[in-house]
Amino acid sequence: MYDSVPFNFLALPDELSAYSSSRAVILPIPYDLTSSYETGTRHGPRAIITASRQLETYDEELGLDPSSIGIATLPEMEQIVTGPEDMQKAIYNACCKILNDDKYVMSLGGEHSITAALVRAHKDKYPGLSVAHIDAHTDLRDTYQGGKFSHACVMSRVAELVPFISVGVRSFSGADNEKKYRHSIIESSQFRNNPEIFKKNVAKLTENVYITIDLDCLDPSVMPAVGAPEPGGLNWDEVMLIINELSSNRKIVGADIVELSPQPSLTYADFTAAKLAYRVIVRSIFGR
Repeated sequence: MYDSVPFNFLALPDELSAYSSSRAVILPIPYDLTSSYETGTRHGPRAIITASRQLETYDEELGLDPSSIGIATLPEMEQIVTGPEDMQKAIYNACCKILNDDKYVMSLGGEHSITAALVRAHKDKYPGLSVAHIDAHTDLRDTYQGGKFSHACVMSRVAELVPFISVGVRSFSGADNEKKYRHSIIESSQFRNNPEIFKKNVAKLTENVYITIDLDCLDPSVMPAVGAPEPGGLNWDEVMLIINELSSNRKIVGADIVELSPQPSLTYADFTAAKLAYRVIVRSIFGR
């Protein structure tokens, strides 16, 4: 049994944030050992949780307050400095423990490398899993800076486990895996010009879907506080269209939001990330 923490997501009262009775769980993973440009994503989980405490919990589309399902917030995971592979094992074990308690897990990063371990844990719980990847980058290098568990390699590790589709991409590395999985990648401009292309690609996903959202999928005008911002990104409504399409046609069994690198003068980015996390939890459990 986990203990939730007083400093919790949405500032929910004890009766709605107790681990034992909560349907959803926030797992903060402040890890950024392999960050390669702007560092600071280890501060992302705390910034998201802090901003979430100012959110209104009522959902105007559903006409109810979905926080009544209970959302527990766990203590931050410790960053293991013995190496990325050891961190992967720790994340996997932590996530498996929560999933074994039949909770929905929303993980907050930290850098994108955490996703590989989270997907592996969800695959154990939900055989036949697939992944919807929303990101500015393909993250399909096989190795980067000598490591296989870098943020730049995360989708190569995911592809070894489950099928996936990517949307929002606008930066390519030329890696061999980009050619191998090109049919699974939707560029942001393709999506903007023809949103139906994403609906067609959802058909490639299995019934149970895990969502990983790198916040740099959003345009820097919306989300400037990320490790590797890329111009030409998605706006808020476009990301909501993607989430709603997935929740309407598939079962979202887990999710992560990664790569927030908080900036003191840009707290609206923290708030946007917090609202996105809440929306994903709500759409996952209630559908559209």
